[in-house]
Amino acid sequence: MLIREIKEFQKIRKEARAYFCYLLERNLPNRLPNIGVDVIYEGLKRIVNELPEANVAYVLDANGKQISEMISLKDSFKGNIEFNQLNRTYFYKAVKERKCILTDPYPSLIGGKMVVSAAMPVFNDRGDLLYVAVIDIPLDKLLKFVHKERGDTIARNINRGVYAIFAAALFAICILLFFNGIKMFFTYTLSSIDIKKMFESTILITLSLALYDLVKTLLFEEVIGEKEEHPLAIHKTMIKFLGSIVIALAIEGLMLVFKFAMIAPSKLVYAALLLGAVTFLLIGLAYYMKSVGKDIK
Repeated sequence: MLIREIKEFQKIRKEARAYFCYLLERNLPNRLPNIGVDVIYEGLKRIVNELPEANVAYVLDANGKQISEMISLKDSFKGNIEFNQLNRTYFYKAVKERKCILTDPYPSLIGGKMVVSAAMPVFNDRGDLLYVAVIDIPLDKLLKFVHKERGDTIARNINRGVYAIFAAALFAICILLFFNGIKMFFTYTLSSIDIKKMFESTILITLSLALYDLVKTLLFEEVIGEKEEHPLAIHKTMIKFLGSIVIALAIEGLMLVFKFAMIAPSKLVYAALLLGAVTFLLIGLAYYMKSVGKDIK
């Protein structure tokens, strides 16, 4: 779950940073003479009231020392003060870049949950650093908030539900193909060797394997939301699926060769055409794999 949330955060990071920086810049004065800490404190209070998902907000001085109380709508976060935050990422990154920043997720010292921090340096009219304003928000709350603001929560859930239904239907077909393939094998090949039925059972089991790979990809990538990071991952399912189809068609073509050779030699041309089509499919699949490999390099 945590890995998925971190991956999801990387997707919405730019939007989240833009929103938090907009809030900070709109509510906090900057590059003006005589900016007092009380003005920054009141600005952070307005942000926390507007953003109840936030854990806490606070003000640091130019040396990383916390000089304000924790601002929070949650009683459990009030009164917790970490005086020296000079080495904290949000402080030195905001000071170094001299602009509003959003950190990567990290475990909070208060409660231990994964949070992200938005921090903005405040300067006077001469460009001297006065304060760093910081807001902490839980990672899970941030993801829900951004998706809600984007208006895509319902659409995402509907999309996942539709994919889940299709995956379930394909899995049911996969089970039926596998069951009938096994049943055919034990019924017609163990009691009396039937080459035709043996080939047919092999085709059914091969197709069930191809469908299983497709169902697995739908579940992990579209329903659960976990995608493999390997550069060939996006093509792997296609290659495995097409490979299974090629194998099934090749077996069918071989079966037709044996069948027509025994009962209808004049129809061998149809088996040859099927095998020729399989050959073209195999060449196309090989070219596809080669092209993908060049793109990765």
